[in-house]
Amino acid sequence: MYFLGIDFGTSGARSCVIDAEGTIVVEDKRDFGALDDYERAGIWREALWDLVAALPPPIRTQLSDIALDGTSGTVLACDEELSPRHPPLLYNDDRAVEEAALIAKTATPGHPAAAVTSGLAKVLWLKKRLGLTGARLYLNQADWLAGLLTGRVGMTDYHNALKMGLDLDELKWPAWVEYLADVDYLPVPVAPGSRLATVSRPRARYLGINPGCMVHAGTTDSIAAFLAAGVSRSGDAVTSLGSTLVLKLLSDHRVESTGHGVYSHWFGSRWLTGGASNSGGAVLRQFFDDRQLTALSEKINPAIASPLDYVPLPKPGERFPLNDPTLAPRLSPRPADDAEFLHGLLESLARIEARGYGLLGELGASSVRQVETAGGGARNAVWTRIRQRLLGVPVARARHTDAAYGAALLAREGIRLFDPVYP
Repeated sequence: MYFLGIDFGTSGARSCVIDAEGTIVVEDKRDFGALDDYERAGIWREALWDLVAALPPPIRTQLSDIALDGTSGTVLACDEELSPRHPPLLYNDDRAVEEAALIAKTATPGHPAAAVTSGLAKVLWLKKRLGLTGARLYLNQADWLAGLLTGRVGMTDYHNALKMGLDLDELKWPAWVEYLADVDYLPVPVAPGSRLATVSRPRARYLGINPGCMVHAGTTDSIAAFLAAGVSRSGDAVTSLGSTLVLKLLSDHRVESTGHGVYSHWFGSRWLTGGASNSGGAVLRQFFDDRQLTALSEKINPAIASPLDYVPLPKPGERFPLNDPTLAPRLSPRPADDAEFLHGLLESLARIEARGYGLLGELGASSVRQVETAGGGARNAVWTRIRQRLLGVPVARARHTDAAYGAALLAREGIRLFDPVYP
């Protein structure tokens, strides 16, 4: 019996199969490369089929459960056959300014759905452009992918639903979401890990997998990375160092601040609070490749603070720890020495992380005890030491750093993964 997790991130998709003991049996990945907006959904679909079909036959025929994660706030407008009618609007798409302002006037004060990058803002923007008959379904990325496997839609997980307007107190859609969305139906919110449906028979035959394989409600990519790290105590945090910088802290208290891009996710009887900065590895990639990053990092003394103070954004706009869609990048002055420049970039990214966790504490979240690191940036030991100096708590690389492993755990455990209770 095997359990498959698939992570859809910004730059690629990864799969991870584990057995009943949690041991990794096989891993795989597909890089997206440079994507045109109009081909993006097609590449995602192909990556999903490829990753499943590439599993060894003995695993495919004994595949018991599947869970997927997707980028939070990524929205697809589809017809009833799940074919997109418009290019997907990605997690960091900030064009829905007018729609976000309308939501802010109507929504519960401070709700993350009022952010310009929220899923609900994107739905309203898409509806305005496509008209009443342009699309029937407006789906989060994880829901769309699960629908491709099962042939069904109609449920969505609490985590991806938050930026669509989910009421975290009642765990259902509030009246203001029903009024603003004005769609044929809103999916039923369910706990991440809930059983959705088995893989459709035609799809199971096409992929050569067990026809009884169950697909579970998924989660976001950053929460899947948190689950992969395996932390369980209040005050434990996970920083995902991927294309963006995402902070997640397990807290006894729920905290939110729209002005700072802070929100909390359902996590059983506790809360997973944090935020996502637009800064991160994508900024480093603008200047250096993997080989250069490794070589230049060896020339940096992480015990010495860099005097360079950058705003390391890939383009204007920041979400956390300050929610400012107009904030401009600042990547100068650039010293002649590339190692000094990289030192400044790493230090500036670490300052954002430190400000983020400090802000969560100021808002009332549990105090940070330790930080586990996931994502590609977790491999950079110099960056880890810079971060530990600024954070003032132990910082380590998580035992499992890929979100796909967290998705596989979600497939295996279902809603039991959220300890100790769930609604």
